[in-house]
Amino acid sequence: MSATQPVTLFGPDFPFAYDDWLKHPAGLGAIPAEQYGKKVAIIGAGIAGLVAGLELMKMGLQPIFYESGQLGGRLRSQPFEGAEGVIAELGGMRFPISSRAFYHYADLVGAESRPFPNPLTEAAGSTVIDLEGETFYAQTLADLPPMFQEVAKAYQEALEEGAQFSALQQAIRERDKAKIKELWNPIVQRWDEGTFYDFITQSKAFSQLSFRHREVFGQVGFGTGGWDSDFPNSMLEILRVNVTECDDHQRYFVGGVEQIPRKLWQYAPAQLAHWPEGTTLAKLNHGAPRSGATAIFRDEQGLINVTDQWGATASYDAVVVTCQSWLLSTAIQTQESLFSQKLWMALDRTRYMQSSKTFVMVDRPFWKDKDPETGRDRMSMTLTDRLTRGTYLFDNGPDQPAVICLTYSWMSDALKMLPLPIEQRVKLALGALKKIYPKVDMTQHIIGNPITVSWESDPNFLGAFKGALPGHYRYNHRMFGHFMQDTLPEQEKGIFLAGDDISWTPAWVEGAVQTSLNAVWGVMRHFGGQCAATNQGPGDEYPLYGPIALAD
Repeated sequence: MSATQPVTLFGPDFPFAYDDWLKHPAGLGAIPAEQYGKKVAIIGAGIAGLVAGLELMKMGLQPIFYESGQLGGRLRSQPFEGAEGVIAELGGMRFPISSRAFYHYADLVGAESRPFPNPLTEAAGSTVIDLEGETFYAQTLADLPPMFQEVAKAYQEALEEGAQFSALQQAIRERDKAKIKELWNPIVQRWDEGTFYDFITQSKAFSQLSFRHREVFGQVGFGTGGWDSDFPNSMLEILRVNVTECDDHQRYFVGGVEQIPRKLWQYAPAQLAHWPEGTTLAKLNHGAPRSGATAIFRDEQGLINVTDQWGATASYDAVVVTCQSWLLSTAIQTQESLFSQKLWMALDRTRYMQSSKTFVMVDRPFWKDKDPETGRDRMSMTLTDRLTRGTYLFDNGPDQPAVICLTYSWMSDALKMLPLPIEQRVKLALGALKKIYPKVDMTQHIIGNPITVSWESDPNFLGAFKGALPGHYRYNHRMFGHFMQDTLPEQEKGIFLAGDDISWTPAWVEGAVQTSLNAVWGVMRHFGGQCAATNQGPGDEYPLYGPIALAD
């Protein structure tokens, strides 16, 4: 293979080809016929739960869903009232093409995607960067002053110096498992306890530049925007994002990404063990998930019981838990003996990041109008140090209602919005943008009611996604590897974890899908099943290529 091969989310911690496993004609595996029809509880009907449910249904099991909020989880596309197909993406909205396992399911249901209008991309058309009151208009990086180009160059040099970036990425392109582990394992040992900011400041490239360069890097960054909210995070987490191109070649889904989980709920696979043709997850669940789980415990017969919010309790041979890990010790009364104390430590130490978005619908994509004096777009995708931080523009066609994400902010910037009603959020964002675009009156174009979200205020999530801190590698390793249960004591077997916060790539839907597929393998083994010899699964390769273990 050459450098022209695509980069995918193939590792680096566990380099397993989930996409190849999914598309192999032998299928993911099979369980003994005497296990057909047995019920498996799925806690959470987000993408992780639906992927697990779909694949387990295909094997002949009956997934029973529990959902305390909305089907789709953080793949949430809220429509604007009265406008057909005009939506606000409240959760995931940018999907890198390196997410090959996720796109397997997107393609399965025929979801259409287009390039996301990220800064300095052709899809954005133009970009405005506004820092310390100074505004720069650009279509490519070359249009910006030398300072920005120096920052981008310095980061690439820092990655090469500190992480052998090109060699590691080439090993990922070639799917060279041994080489990936040879390069990545020493990086884990070196950077587990270092922050993203440590990596920047300790690099030779940035040490030769000014504090202002680091400040610009934090405010507007590279790729999709500023990275200062991630400065305290583990550098390993950022390296994974960079080397697997999560922050590059991103797309959005026409009509909203929520269609994918909703279509999976209604999807009838062509090949099913046990179930008749036309069986869907919806049909096996009488049309809707049960209400949210409030308790999980093992009974005297060894079965795992799940109680919903109305007090109804049902028994299962296996359970797949896809909710955010904190909910297992806050919202759901979970029997302590179901997990080891070391795993409880990992689940409770998960650190979630705050995120806020506010959207308005406008009458048309007016930002494409040209300023008669400058010939530039009236408005552009905008990165700024002001309250809005990132502003994105979504075009649905000429003279069609369009959408502006007025503000997309993180951590402390998101917390500034948390106590504010939606009207005040909109006014603050419009006020900040007015300082950048004094000649543009956005208010005359706004139609309908605005839409906003603060994920940390949602009791079903308590945050947007995990942001691992230095020293959290061991915790992540415990959670990710929990699907390997052969050596666990009996009281801990049969309950499986999945979701992006269990993965090595939190915030990215691919992590949710990959950990869901790990759980599918684990449940299959729990019921005495196995993979075809020609299509080995993640658990079959885990002993050889699993993540490096760091000493306690």
